[in-house]
Amino acid sequence: MAEARGAREAREARERAPGAHGSQVFGPSEGGKGLGVSSDVLRQVRLIELRTRRLVNSLFSGEYRSIFKGQGMEFAEVREYQPGDEVRSIDWNVTARMRRPFVKRYIEERELTIMLVVDLSGSEQFGTVQRFKSELATELAAVLTMSAVRNNDRVGALLFTDRVEHFVPPGKGRRHALRILRDVLVHKPVGKGTDIGAALDFLRRLLKQHAIVFLLTDLVDDNLERPLKLLAQRHDVVVAHVEDPTELELPDIGVAYFVDPESGEEVAVDTSDPGVRRAYATAVEGQHAATRQLLRRLAIDEIPITTKTGYIEPLMRFFRARERRVARG
Repeated sequence: MAEARGAREAREARERAPGAHGSQVFGPSEGGKGLGVSSDVLRQVRLIELRTRRLVNSLFSGEYRSIFKGQGMEFAEVREYQPGDEVRSIDWNVTARMRRPFVKRYIEERELTIMLVVDLSGSEQFGTVQRFKSELATELAAVLTMSAVRNNDRVGALLFTDRVEHFVPPGKGRRHALRILRDVLVHKPVGKGTDIGAALDFLRRLLKQHAIVFLLTDLVDDNLERPLKLLAQRHDVVVAHVEDPTELELPDIGVAYFVDPESGEEVAVDTSDPGVRRAYATAVEGQHAATRQLLRRLAIDEIPITTKTGYIEPLMRFFRARERRVARG
């Protein structure tokens, strides 16, 4: 009940928040003075920060560091080839110019870039258990933001619908983290549809250095393969797949009228018909199987999250699976 009440307060805060379309940032004071938003919004930002900070401190910080820190490699220089060097590290352009083999030398990156790509489309404004999908995604974004800040990494955010809505370049520090939380919480999207490809293409053109990209979305988009493939060729992409239980299995509630939050289309469905429920479940499972197959083929990790179970256990499972994979080399 408390979580449901908090979800309502968050929605009301977003509806009342002024300047939601702009790129307004926190002022000089980290306490929120000069922010130019309502006290309700500030309270929600602080509540999310406090709740997620405790989780980061108690659960996620060690796992984050163990699976991400030190994995990135940054180009440092070229040097002449020596017996025993990895053949794949040969720089063929320099080798051709110098007429003798040279190899690229890399150093471990100490500072990572984390990018949050957050879906704000109409289908995210849905939830039948405790909270909307968008509210769950907001808190997950906060956990990832605070984890990055705690480890002195850079973090940025891209908010999208059927267009790029808002972009926060990667930065460091608590003030920057609070700006991201505020923007994710109060931004009122212009679009209602979903175009994941446009968001990922926009990000790919902007990111010059290797980054860890968390895509927070319900994956209501059919054209995923090409943009995911291109982004994953250069960056470490993780998909946090946010769903509601009602989307996975139709409840038996008789004739129900469903409205597509993105298109506005309304359809009547007789949910008391077992055949209808079976057909729906089969279609959903088929779609999930296709998505899982695509992500495996592209070597992209998926974190399945629902409004019923929350994100803590799925995120911990992701961290532990990554850690085992890293340990295996």
